[in-house]
Amino acid sequence: MRILHTMLRTGDLNRSIAFYTEVLGMQLLRSKEYPDGEFTLAFLGYGGEADNTVIELTYNWGVESYEIGTAFGHIALEVDDVYQATEQIRERGGKILRDAGPMNAGSTIIAFVEDPDGYQIELIGVRDR
Repeated sequence: MRILHTMLRTGDLNRSIAFYTEVLGMQLLRSKEYPDGEFTLAFLGYGGEADNTVIELTYNWGVESYEIGTAFGHIALEVDDVYQATEQIRERGGKILRDAGPMNAGSTIIAFVEDPDGYQIELIGVRDR
């Protein structure tokens, strides 16, 4: 068994695809509309689904926003350099929630960014895991 994807609901599919591709550097792997169910799915990641875990964005037609809830925490992305990745995301228009620096009560270097729907994404350095 392996994890295939994490699904996030989005209120604006094009805006979210732009964030994940242009700000975080993922590739749009595939998307498909389901008219009978009135939703569209888009799969994004840093490589093909056969070898990588990806993000599934679900757009339910006509729904513009969701409550994220208190159970969801965040998605974590491994980066080479948290400081550099944070600055690149900022330059690309990404929203930084927590600048790069040591985590609370530890030495691991992390940062947090937010996608257009309010989902938090943690950045962790390769050497810091």
